Amino acid sequence: MYAFKLASFAALFSAMAAAAPAPAAEKRTTGTATYFAAGLGACGWESSGSDWIVALTPSMYDNGSNCGKTVKVTNQNTGTTHKATVVDECPSCESTGSLDMSEGFFKALGGTTEEGVFPISWEFSS
Repeated sequence: MYAFKLASFAALFSAMAAAAPAPAAEKRTTGTATYFAAGLGACGWESSGSDWIVALTPSMYDNGSNCGKTVKVTNQNTGTTHKATVVDECPSCESTGSLDMSEGFFKALGGTTEEGVFPISWEFSS
């Protein structure tokens, strides 16, 4: 009887574990990093080239609803990851996943002004 109860418990536990929802996957976006000369951004804040800031595509900028949010960005070529603050809109960014960055943030992620672009993945972060 004891062996039956133990086997039943083990089967029940296994079934519950299999039915448990998987942890939510991070919502990462991919695109291209470019850099820009910082100044007065669309969010209304003045920034300098050494600030770690980004500009989002118009669809991601969403009329300013993402101003002040933090993004965690990874250079896909090097694996370097840093965080920056959304302060601007990038009307010339071509794909939804592209970010325009201050020169300081671009260089911190391993980009060079000679190169001008590199592939990235990113997500909103805290």
